[in-house]
Amino acid sequence: MSTSSTIGAPDRRGTLLGHPKGLFILFFAEMWERFSYYGMRALLVLYLTKHFLMSDRESGLVYGAYTSLVYITPVIGGYLADHYLGQRKAVLFGGILIAVGHILLGIEGDGGQGGFAMNAFWLALAFIIVGTGFLKANISAIVGQLYPRDDMRRDPAYTIFYMGINVGGMLGPVICGILGETVGWSWGFGAAAIGMLAGIVVFVLGKPLLLGRGEPAEPEKLKAPVIGPVSREWSIYILSVLSVGGVALLLHHHDVVGWLLVACGVGVVAYLLWEAFGRLDRVDRDRMLAALFLLALNPLFWALFEQAGSSLNLFTDRHVDRWIFGMEIPASVFQSVNSMFIILLAPMFAGLWIMLGKRGLEPSTPAKFGLALVQVGLGFLALVAGANWAGLDNPTPLIFIFLIYLLHTMGELCLSPVGLSAMSKLGLARMAGLMMGVWFLATAAGDFIAGLIAATIGSLSEGASDPMLVTLSVYQTVGLSGIGVGVVVLLLAPFVKKLMHLDKLKEG
Repeated sequence: MSTSSTIGAPDRRGTLLGHPKGLFILFFAEMWERFSYYGMRALLVLYLTKHFLMSDRESGLVYGAYTSLVYITPVIGGYLADHYLGQRKAVLFGGILIAVGHILLGIEGDGGQGGFAMNAFWLALAFIIVGTGFLKANISAIVGQLYPRDDMRRDPAYTIFYMGINVGGMLGPVICGILGETVGWSWGFGAAAIGMLAGIVVFVLGKPLLLGRGEPAEPEKLKAPVIGPVSREWSIYILSVLSVGGVALLLHHHDVVGWLLVACGVGVVAYLLWEAFGRLDRVDRDRMLAALFLLALNPLFWALFEQAGSSLNLFTDRHVDRWIFGMEIPASVFQSVNSMFIILLAPMFAGLWIMLGKRGLEPSTPAKFGLALVQVGLGFLALVAGANWAGLDNPTPLIFIFLIYLLHTMGELCLSPVGLSAMSKLGLARMAGLMMGVWFLATAAGDFIAGLIAATIGSLSEGASDPMLVTLSVYQTVGLSGIGVGVVVLLLAPFVKKLMHLDKLKEG
């Protein structure tokens, strides 16, 4: 294992498993945040259809709007952290807002679409969205700040960090799902709130191990008054809390979110192109273009992958044999299968990349993206084949739900941790938070498209003689599409790799 000796290398006196100890503080803080997020996500569509009595189409649109807004706000949170707050303060503030949101979700009322409980629901989701904007991109950026840009440990570090995400992602649906579906919805959401509070405690107590990374670049800016006697730092906090009301309105009128995504996407791409051709030298410009290529693939992957929390969740609830050892397992619990596979496979993938890298055989980042798209497509085709094998009049065997999650997980490990690492490599240090935010904005676009796909399945199923057949037909179409795009990306991968100029990476 080689490391850089450049200025800015992490403190070598305090390492664990060859990595800075701060990585594991970030691991556990993100683990608990993801426990809360995935625990709530596993319940969301079921809560909307069973408690608030929404149609499949409406619940799909709400799910898509919520999950996309969760990934839009990191663009703003990343910018504010880069220029004012620093990543550490942003993460802490975001965690507090998320905890408030999960507490509000515990107000379930009597059901149906109306009354105080429904309004509390929109407000709760808005708190989580704004809080995630401050936390999500910035905690990932701190991981990158612990290492020089050319440090070989970066990809393994992000894979380890990604394991932390998925420990939470595995435990959240199991604990919150069982409590929510068998005891009461408020119990499930209450468990998610406790998870987020645990993440805040870990992050605060572990501050010394972050070695000063993620602090404000210009602390004096934060203390300067901007609104009367109120400092810039507290102005940001106050205005962010006030923005929760606007976000709640967006959720309630979720059609607007699509146009917001288009506007944000055009604006961000235009800004990055202006940076690339107006301010950067040739090497950094090429890297920016490579980053934009990878960013364009991100929505395609997540549009298919994110069926897990919407249409695939409903498919599991209605059309899958969930009986194990004489017990019917709640559908929400199977949202943990993806994370379980990541925990099992992430160390293998991390070791595989290092082993292949030492032999000069590691697939390039764009090639890994192509493999990810092929595998997510194969997952849908496997489920379709399994359902047809069992017969449409029979429940689909549970093994095929495990198989689709296995293939999707392998695809995710080829794209998500690798993409996070690529954004931290290809962007300049002054744009660290923004590039992470743009990565999550691209994910937001995929999540919104995922909601549209789920809504389309819901619309086509309404009044259909065989709703299961409709779902499988759509799954077959998106599966073939994913494989086709993936093959094209694999063919383009060598050219994109050249644009990344990996041989010239220096700590900057």
